[in-house]
Amino acid sequence: MERRTKTIAIANQKGGVGKTTTVVNLAAALSARHRAVLVVDLDPQAHATLGLGLEKEPGTSLYPVLLGTKSIADVIQPTKWNNLNVIPSEVDLAGAELEFGARDDRLTMIEAALRPVKESGAFDYIILDCPPSLGIVMTSSLVAADGVLIPIQAEFLAMDGLALITGSIERIRTSVNPSLELNGIVFTMVNSQAKLTHDVIAEVRNHFGEKVYETTIPRNVRVSEAPSMGTPVVFLDPRSRGAESYKAFAWEFMAKNPTRFDAPKRAPEQPAPAPEPAPETAPETAPAHEEPDGSRHDAQ
Repeated sequence: MERRTKTIAIANQKGGVGKTTTVVNLAAALSARHRAVLVVDLDPQAHATLGLGLEKEPGTSLYPVLLGTKSIADVIQPTKWNNLNVIPSEVDLAGAELEFGARDDRLTMIEAALRPVKESGAFDYIILDCPPSLGIVMTSSLVAADGVLIPIQAEFLAMDGLALITGSIERIRTSVNPSLELNGIVFTMVNSQAKLTHDVIAEVRNHFGEKVYETTIPRNVRVSEAPSMGTPVVFLDPRSRGAESYKAFAWEFMAKNPTRFDAPKRAPEQPAPAPEPAPETAPETAPAHEEPDGSRHDAQ
């Protein structure tokens, strides 16, 4: 069983749509399902960093890697949960739009920085928390990604925001990253009692079809409280409605984005030798049967 790392950018140029909350809780739910996850916090506000229980520290972000003063291995930080690591953010990333704007490699700089980690196969998923703006950092993040996950609210202007981000995806696909795809759309902070909510969800599903995830994330007090405690809600209160929804979303996400597969077996170059004659008596004990490592999903 081998691992093929998927890089997913979670992006929406509109703030307040649950983008970082989705990053933190999707990553946590995936790690609880024994998937190795690296969160890359590219938002200078560092909310994903704080939500995963880490503090902002100067020099511990992707910023010095982009400058060439540190290797990416130097800035990957463990969290207190198994399988969950993070490259934190820091205030210096706020100046990246101006500082890196004149670089010839500005569109590919994040892809180049992440390439050693992706090629190492150390992680199932690299999840990029993009800043809420269509600037250089977000654009370079989309160039580095295999797919883009868009969290949105079921509100009147949702389609306008989707048009902007999907337009950016199409431009990047045709010019720089032909493998980039719309990974999907997930509705967050859903008020299931409002008629407008159902109307907007139906309209988006009609337009984007199977790209819209079936799981929706409801408004939930525990989801809102979790960031202040530096703990994803799926660990803080796993039985809350918000946590249950993010866990269900993680299952759906894994099904759409498998990262593990059986390595193809090389055909033998020569015929196999004839089998040895069977022994006259059976051995006293039979060898234990080994299960293939990582070849199953956990049934929880």
